[in-house]
Amino acid sequence: MIEEKATVVDIDNDNVTVTSLIKSACGGCQQVDNCGSGQVAKAFPQKKLTLTLKSPLALELGDNVILGLNESALLQSAWQVYLWPLLGLIMASWFGQWLVINAVLPHEIFAIIFGIIGGFSGFLLAKKQQIKSAMCEKLAPKILRREYQNIAITEITD
Repeated sequence: MIEEKATVVDIDNDNVTVTSLIKSACGGCQQVDNCGSGQVAKAFPQKKLTLTLKSPLALELGDNVILGLNESALLQSAWQVYLWPLLGLIMASWFGQWLVINAVLPHEIFAIIFGIIGGFSGFLLAKKQQIKSAMCEKLAPKILRREYQNIAITEITD
């Protein structure tokens, strides 16, 4: 389970609106001034992500909560989104090239067109798999628990 800290900003019955800072992976190294990614991170300052979720917990405004995202579902989704278009492109290009080599098609432009169609078909397949309700449920973030703040006790008196 991937976890992220968020703050409760609104409560409406069971619907809880939380906000979390979007963290950039760039900006922490010494090469930030010479790096294109570092420049982009500087140009677009950190923003907040706001989500409205259902919560069975009794929360109050300002509470810090831990959000969870199913890691295996996220990896499965990433695999589908990246691999299906790539496989479609490779397989359709190979088939188009095979047709050109065997003189079924007159020019290599047809192999390129086959590859584009295959890549787009893989994209459509991945998109169809991502919008299934079961996949959407698995990828939905959930409020796992309230995060309690530690209070440092410096002195105890009788």
